[in-house]
Order: sequence, then structure tokens, then C-alpha cells
Amino acid sequence: MLTSRLRPPRPRLTLRIFAYAIADVFGLGCVAIGASWFATGKSAILADFPTSTAEAFACTAGGAAVMFWAVARILREISKQSTEMQAAYDAYLATNHPDKVRSKESETPD
Repeated sequence: MLTSRLRPPRPRLTLRIFAYAIADVFGLGCVAIGASWFATGKSAILADFPTSTAEAFACTAGGAAVMFWAVARILREISKQSTEMQAAYDAYLATNHPDKVRSKESETPD
């Protein structure tokens, strides 16, 4: 019902991917809070945080680190779905673009 045969398949949203995405949004918020202090020289998003350059730098760097970690974990979780995604993509090609279907013989290494 929710899957359309007219568009290429997408990865499944699992609980882990969702949790890592929430962590990524948290990191983005930290970067925004820290960067807003650098832009205005005072607390722009939260009333009393950050109050110094050190706090703003720590908030920005920590947020960037959390974002990097979360994106790496999301990509790792998506890569676990590679065989399922390849099969779904092959079915999509066979249904919508039969002229572009890859033969099984061309996939085997020489």
C-alpha cells in the first residue's frame, strides 16, 4: 500500500536509524546554539547559554562531533540493508525499465 512501483525503492526506517536521526538533530541544535553566539556575540537562542567563547566553541564542536557520529551510524545501518535494497532495485528495474535489467552473467567476477 505504501510502496509504489513507480519510484525506486528506499531504505527501511528502523528504530535505530530513527534514534540516530534524533541524535543528529540534537547535534544540529548544539551547532546552531554555539554558532549563534559567534554570530551575535551573545546568547541568541537560549537565554543564558552560552555565556563565553569557550562555551560556544565547546557547544559547536560537540554538536559537530555528535552529528558526524550519528551520520556514520545511519550510513552503517543503511548499508546493512544492501542485499534487500539490491533485490528491490532489481525488481523495480525489471518492472519499470526492462531494457536496463542487468544479466546475472555480467555480475559474476572473472
